[in-house]
Amino acid sequence: MDTNGMRRLLRKQDGVITRAQLLALGAKQTDLDRMVRRRELSRVHAGVYVEHTGEPTWRQRAWAAVLAYDPAALAGRSALRAEGVRGHDPSGSAPIVVCVDRRRSVRRRDGIHVTFVSGFEERCQLHKSPPRLRVDHALVYEAAARDRPESALAVLADAVQQGVTTPARLASTLEMHPTLRHRRLLAEILRDVAAGAYSVLEHHYLVDVERPHGLPVGDRQRRVKPGKTVAYRDVDYIDLGTGVELDGRVGHEEPLDRWRPGCQATDRPTNHAPAA
Repeated sequence: MDTNGMRRLLRKQDGVITRAQLLALGAKQTDLDRMVRRRELSRVHAGVYVEHTGEPTWRQRAWAAVLAYDPAALAGRSALRAEGVRGHDPSGSAPIVVCVDRRRSVRRRDGIHVTFVSGFEERCQLHKSPPRLRVDHALVYEAAARDRPESALAVLADAVQQGVTTPARLASTLEMHPTLRHRRLLAEILRDVAAGAYSVLEHHYLVDVERPHGLPVGDRQRRVKPGKTVAYRDVDYIDLGTGVELDGRVGHEEPLDRWRPGCQATDRPTNHAPAA
């Protein structure tokens, strides 16, 4: 057996390897049985092993799920977690979400949720570690899966605020999915995000206050430097010398905003003079 090749695969795949990969490296079933018996490998899924007997890390669970359905890629919240998008850290018991080509038929495995996508190879980044759905596709799928508009908005707006993507990229991706659930709603949300509504409360202010009351269109997310640090104003009415701060730092850092209009006094818009 090619032990150097095995070590390279284990490093590449966060300590996870498959029976098929071991056999391709020249291992025999007796070799695999011996490594399991010696606790050098332990079974995660049928034909998928991790190089220790302890609890697998999240990345090891992710790799194991992808390899169990190879060719496959992380999808949904799992893809966003792997990509480092804020606010998508599932609990330890949450299933790993993977996607496979729509033309395949696969068997269900415990701890893995499988989705089916068209254009699998084009929409996935199979070279990444672990392989995953492209972030824009993962975001629109995840937003479409949410039951509340505020939750869908939070998914898309927070990713834009983090610089992970742009409203234009998301809108272009949405056009590739003409039958996607809540597609019209997501298109409306993206138009508002493009206008600068980067949180749930900012969106409420735009659609429930500014527009219906005929207020001037504010300058959103305007970069200012009141002192030594740079800040971004939620809404500035420059000609009126008035600014509106809606949710402060917390609302900009929590993708599933806990701030809702009317929840606390701090939720109310606050007028202030613009920075010099």
